[in-house]
Amino acid sequence: MPYLTQLADVARRTGHPVTEVAGWKSRGHGPQPEVQGIVCHHTAGPAGGGDYPSLGVVRDGRPGLDGPLSHFGLGRSGRVYVIAAGRCWHNAPSTSPRHDNSSSLGIEAENDGRQPWPQVQLDAYHRLCAELCREFGLPAARVRAHREVNTSKPDPHSIDMTEFRAAVAALVNGAPAPDSWTEEIMKELPMIRPGDDNFDVKTVRGCLFARGHVPPTAYAEIEEGLAGWLESTRCDDGLVALVRGFQQAKGLPDDGLVGPRTWAPLLRV
Repeated sequence: MPYLTQLADVARRTGHPVTEVAGWKSRGHGPQPEVQGIVCHHTAGPAGGGDYPSLGVVRDGRPGLDGPLSHFGLGRSGRVYVIAAGRCWHNAPSTSPRHDNSSSLGIEAENDGRQPWPQVQLDAYHRLCAELCREFGLPAARVRAHREVNTSKPDPHSIDMTEFRAAVAALVNGAPAPDSWTEEIMKELPMIRPGDDNFDVKTVRGCLFARGHVPPTAYAEIEEGLAGWLESTRCDDGLVALVRGFQQAKGLPDDGLVGPRTWAPLLRV
């Protein structure tokens, strides 16, 4: 099997945004010999740093292990990063002959190993696996967690792979895609104003973080760090400033209020 230069086209079929990392079509430890399985990972990268701060490591490797370490990266926002078309060092030793480096594709999803998974990132994970199954004629059963095919690994943390594979199978089998999930959610979401204190504020915080709009300075002085910042239910001055920055980046009126026009880009890819 040659270098898999169709991977970017496969990724675009998910409907999520795609970044083709420079040089990906010729990057790899030689060509990919075959595709018999898909291995799902988390990066164990930094808790902050934007959408996909682990890109450099996944692309270039780390001491003792040369890159590329995976074919795809998956950002917190659901963006798919196409990193390599050739063989990657993403699973060795493997307990499955269909999921070793020579027989499978790897997806490294950004997560420090403890953080909650943004729904948009999980949706992209399901859809990318489904499109890869379609492309290479694989059943959803061939989608495996790293921990399922390598006994020394824990990733991807907290994802129930039985449910994950069921979601992938539904997509492969043509089940209706939840394209309008953001619209349905927005019908139930209130206007968020400065001084509000409720759990919808936590949703705003999580979405801003997933979109890469929460710099480390935002939570540097909080005792529990990022975790404490994400758990706060208060729409304080710091959050309002971040909302305004997000609105400016999206070309929206920067009033600091989170209503339908701001909820939409926060929730939708």
